[in-house]
Amino acid sequence: MKNPLEEQAPSQDETGMAHWGRRAFIVAAAGAASGAAFYLLRRAAFSDAEPVSAANAPKNVTIVEFSADGKQTGKITVPKIVKPDAEWKRQLSPKSYEVARHNGTERAFTGDTWNLHERGIFRCVCCETALFSSETKFDSGTGWPSFWQPIAPENVVETIDSTLGMVRTAVSCRRCDAHLGHVFDDGPAPTGLRYCMNSAALHFVKAG
Repeated sequence: MKNPLEEQAPSQDETGMAHWGRRAFIVAAAGAASGAAFYLLRRAAFSDAEPVSAANAPKNVTIVEFSADGKQTGKITVPKIVKPDAEWKRQLSPKSYEVARHNGTERAFTGDTWNLHERGIFRCVCCETALFSSETKFDSGTGWPSFWQPIAPENVVETIDSTLGMVRTAVSCRRCDAHLGHVFDDGPAPTGLRYCMNSAALHFVKAG
């Protein structure tokens, strides 16, 4: 006669599946915690960066302006740009519209500037706000234009992005809320950051 306890004991396959299920849960939880911790650290560095929607957008924002040759000309207060979606669609190319206004992502190695090595400024495709300089651009091997810092922290906003089952830090233009890409903590010195941007969200202006 079989021992009732033996009949209730899980099989080796069942215990293996339970083990891997627990392991997957632990790995996923650790990844989420790591992403959240990175976001909180970035928020501390960008303490004035607050998520903005069209519903609660301020009338004015303060950004840092740059000349055509990349020199900082000072902080300016300008009107916040808020437009109906239909107007953005008319203004932008289909790819830029999808990326900048609907949080899209272009395919790797397909953008105009991922492999660009000329000197200049990368401005917002929607409002021409200066966002990144070629001086901080580096080859990340990802197929997207990557930078180790923005041209001015005042010109971008960083917010938490919990889509796709992960926690990331999204980067957008402060003046018009255009989605630019994400920032990760696997970049080079001196910041250790990788601002992984979409070419479709950027307008490159070559230095004179």
